[in-house]
Amino acid sequence: MSASKPQESGKVRIQPSLNKSEEEFVARRRNSVLQSLKKLQIQCRKDEVPNIALLASGGGQRAMVGLLGSLVQLQKADLLDCVLYLGGVSGSTWCMASLYQEPDWSTKLESVKDKIIQRLSGPAVSGRDLFAKLKKYYYGKDFFSLTDIWAVIVMTTFVKEIDEHTLTEQWDQQSKDPLPIYQVIDKQGKQSKERDPWFEITPHEAGYSLTGAFVDASSFGSQFQKGSKKNKQDEFDMLYLQALCGSALADEDEIKKLLLQKIKDLFQQNEKILEEMRKDLSGGILKTADKKAEELDVKRHTMDACKKWERINVWPFDTLRCIIECINKWIWGRNYNFLHNMTDERKINTALEVPAALLESETRDFADAGLLLNSPYLSVLRKERNIDLIISLDFSGGDPFMTVKDAAKMCRERNIPFPEVIIPSEDSEKPKDFYVFKGQNVPTVIHIPLFNVVNCGDKIEDWSNKYRTFQLPLSAEMITDLMEVAEQNITNNKAKVVEEIRAIIEQKRSRH
Repeated sequence: MSASKPQESGKVRIQPSLNKSEEEFVARRRNSVLQSLKKLQIQCRKDEVPNIALLASGGGQRAMVGLLGSLVQLQKADLLDCVLYLGGVSGSTWCMASLYQEPDWSTKLESVKDKIIQRLSGPAVSGRDLFAKLKKYYYGKDFFSLTDIWAVIVMTTFVKEIDEHTLTEQWDQQSKDPLPIYQVIDKQGKQSKERDPWFEITPHEAGYSLTGAFVDASSFGSQFQKGSKKNKQDEFDMLYLQALCGSALADEDEIKKLLLQKIKDLFQQNEKILEEMRKDLSGGILKTADKKAEELDVKRHTMDACKKWERINVWPFDTLRCIIECINKWIWGRNYNFLHNMTDERKINTALEVPAALLESETRDFADAGLLLNSPYLSVLRKERNIDLIISLDFSGGDPFMTVKDAAKMCRERNIPFPEVIIPSEDSEKPKDFYVFKGQNVPTVIHIPLFNVVNCGDKIEDWSNKYRTFQLPLSAEMITDLMEVAEQNITNNKAKVVEEIRAIIEQKRSRH
């Protein structure tokens, strides 16, 4: 049975419920999960089937490769077909985007894995193709931001391709895989501490997870007015989506340095010109209390730099001006706000408490969810999804428990059911490979740190230093070694995962 093709409505949906297409998917997938449980010698009725979400944290290419290795082993352990949702942020979404290129990838994962590794170990995208893609983004979209630049000159460095398929096109090929959930954050929502900065993108819908405000996935980026589509924008492609999800995790100065280096590689100009570019892009803007004066200063600085670059034939004037302005103003992921001017809708749905700022602004900026929480808990934990078990694969750098601790804190603040998270003090520096957090009327959370005392022994720090979040693309040998480490975490804990699934089914049974 093929996956249902998302139907475009052209309307904003504000409802505390799942999209109809997602409901249909869940019903089909639960039948498949029931059959996979039988393979694991787990007997249960259809109404006892647990809703299981597999979450993958960010962590650059370490997360991409780590997730791939984990999924391969989950498939071999007959656990992958038990998963209803596959959620990711940042680097883990790069893996997801690669997987869903292949129809029914979970049925042929070994060959899909080989194909991905071969590409990651292969040649870089040509400069000619990069230039062509950057121009296509610039001239083909209403808004051009650093996310477009990041997609072309940074994302392609890691994924070694320009994937111009769309999310809805990918999903139309699938029938036997978990539903992917890509999560980003609304930057303005994060800065103003609005109730719901969490923004999810599935093959069916894109929107604010907790508020319950969505548009068709193919309409994300289009202009809406009072809840109806006004001007259509072509659906974003997968290269852009990966950049939207996987950007801005490092600090601002480091990203600026990287962008400058990539621009240098792309333009291949002499050192004198590059030094001038470096000055133009990284300094000289006065910060003033007067907002208008600051904006005029940015504009003047931008115009001066563009005129100089145009004289040396580096790039067309209008594009240069836009690139420098994006860097100076630090604009990421700018898109139309589909909730703009939805005053009447808000009155009808007051219980949903749509933040006023979401209704007023014409545009919103979106960025890497790792800036707030480096795992997609908040989107997956929507009440309507009724998640019973979360398997959290943590590929983060630094504190191996930060994602689950932060998720617990954020859920408490929002009255979202979540188990208490208590970490033994001695485990902070030397984590084990399997943790379970559970309680009454809350989902069970399994947390698996990538590097731990079981698969790394006393060399956790060495592994962490070898595989940093922000580093050059991994070699073929490094990819193989990292895959093996990630696979061990699943192999060593299959029995424990099965035990937790059994326990959840028993809980469901006892309630009937």
